[in-house]
Amino acid sequence: ALRSGKHVLMEKPMATSARECEELIRCAEKHGRILMVDHTFLYTGAVRKMKEIVERGDVGDIYYFDSVRVNLGLFQHDVNVIWDLAPHDLSIMDFMLSERPKAVSAVGVNHYNHTEDVAYLTVHFGEKMMGHVHVNWLAPVKIRRILIGGSKKMIVYDDMEPSEKVKVYDTGVKVVTREGIYKTLVEYRTGDMFAPKLDQSEALSLVVEDFLDAIELRRKPVADGETGLRIVRILEAAELSIKENGRMVYL
Repeated sequence: ALRSGKHVLMEKPMATSARECEELIRCAEKHGRILMVDHTFLYTGAVRKMKEIVERGDVGDIYYFDSVRVNLGLFQHDVNVIWDLAPHDLSIMDFMLSERPKAVSAVGVNHYNHTEDVAYLTVHFGEKMMGHVHVNWLAPVKIRRILIGGSKKMIVYDDMEPSEKVKVYDTGVKVVTREGIYKTLVEYRTGDMFAPKLDQSEALSLVVEDFLDAIELRRKPVADGETGLRIVRILEAAELSIKENGRMVYL
């Protein structure tokens, strides 16, 4: 399609390897075409509001990104649970955090076929930040939850909530050093919680709108080829780490 001069909006994950992603990006650049990946969650009102809160500095320094995406089925026979479910949370993490990950480690197990159906993926950033993704096809309940912890505030995003999907907590800790028998004290802060109003626009309509604007205005879409490549690199590293019993794989 790119070689034929068409702009391309493709499904996620972008490809089955980073090498294939790089080939697609080069092809799009060579032919002057827009290449976009349908990471739909980046266009939801909840994720866009969280991005706004983080960029405004309300959360402070990000300490961790922790997500759980579990349910009973649907089993895939061509990919494991990480390739099936984790692209959603990894794309949100990539969108939310300005710092790029340095390494990935993962563990997983398969119970019914040759692909892992339960997995835990850890994304290593700098010294003070980490990401964690839990994906599972064998859970008795459906959970879609993300926690973002910061030095000032914390965010909880529960996609299963019918309303108030995003909640911001004025909660945290402060370490105080004093003279005396207790040289270091941890003070806990529990403040208010508020649920911001979210844009109810249909995410898929915003995906298409962004794609058309990128074509007409000749600008990068939110989820461009480079975004898709970063996600596939993490997925690839996680798969290698699982095969090597959780070894840290550098990106």
